[in-house]
Amino acid sequence: MQTLVRKVAHVLERLGLAMAGAASGLFVAALVGTSYSALTNQAFLLLMMIGGAIGFYLGIDTPQSPLSPSAGRPADGAWVGKIDAPELLSAVGTFLAAFSAFACVGVIVLRHDPHLVWILMIMAGWVVGVTMQIVAGTIARLRR
Repeated sequence: MQTLVRKVAHVLERLGLAMAGAASGLFVAALVGTSYSALTNQAFLLLMMIGGAIGFYLGIDTPQSPLSPSAGRPADGAWVGKIDAPELLSAVGTFLAAFSAFACVGVIVLRHDPHLVWILMIMAGWVVGVTMQIVAGTIARLRR
């Protein structure tokens, strides 16, 4: 019974992360769409929301690299001093995506009209961040 509760809780947590990613994608798409008329359509909004949902679902809470059972480190020293690439990609990607969404909400709420270059930088930060999350989550799950 406890295992079932843990699985349900984990699924709910992941769905919540996906919804947060979709909402963040919606904010970025709303700002970019209002500033750049070519991207003012429902397909762009949906694409950004789906990308955010997948990125936050896969990229946050990635499984750690496999370790040996003794002392938490591999016996042959394979992971000693090495960077866990998926963990780093996930962290940087989450930061970029969240910061971009935060900047969008700030611009929308404060009713600023930033230059197109700033809008493109926010969009680039979002796309790169979500892509890093998706790649990190995929790598971490494939190495299990």
